[in-house]
Amino acid sequence: MGIMGTFFLLAAEAHAVHSEMAEGAAEGGFGLNLDILETNLINLAILVGILFYFGRKVLSNILNERQSNIATAIQEAEGRLKEAKIALSQAQEQLTKAQAEAQSIRKSAQENAQKAKEALLAKAAQDVERLKQTAAADLNTEQERAIAQLRQRVATLALQRVESQLKGGIADDAQQSLIDRSIAQLGGSV
Repeated sequence: MGIMGTFFLLAAEAHAVHSEMAEGAAEGGFGLNLDILETNLINLAILVGILFYFGRKVLSNILNERQSNIATAIQEAEGRLKEAKIALSQAQEQLTKAQAEAQSIRKSAQENAQKAKEALLAKAAQDVERLKQTAAADLNTEQERAIAQLRQRVATLALQRVESQLKGGIADDAQQSLIDRSIAQLGGSV
């Protein structure tokens, strides 16, 4: 109930008491001045005094409590603000660390990629060189085998020819010159 409610309640009670006194005086008992102009000013002054005396305490208590609540709310808000500032600075510090770490990871990845690229190129160059050497060795082997087969074929043909001539009866000089020529063709020396 507010101050105005209290004021109206006291005014109503004062009016009821005044009415009862007026009835008692009419019956011949205790007498009061029932003149409305005089009694209302006195009653009003008493009522204002009572309201001022009691209302001031109630009002000051309400205002003190409200002031205390506001001060507490302000302190809590300031505390939350400090906590938020601390959390913000920590988050910014973590962001800075994360960015630095991301930059470091990116740089490391680029270095590793470059090293891997160089290693792959070097290995590919080695593989190509090895393939060239293998191909050259295979070619030399094939040439040597072809030459060996050709020599064997020439030797076989020469022997067949010699045998056929021997059967036909060649002179000793002719046989010797034929053998020397065959040996010369095979790559030997006389």
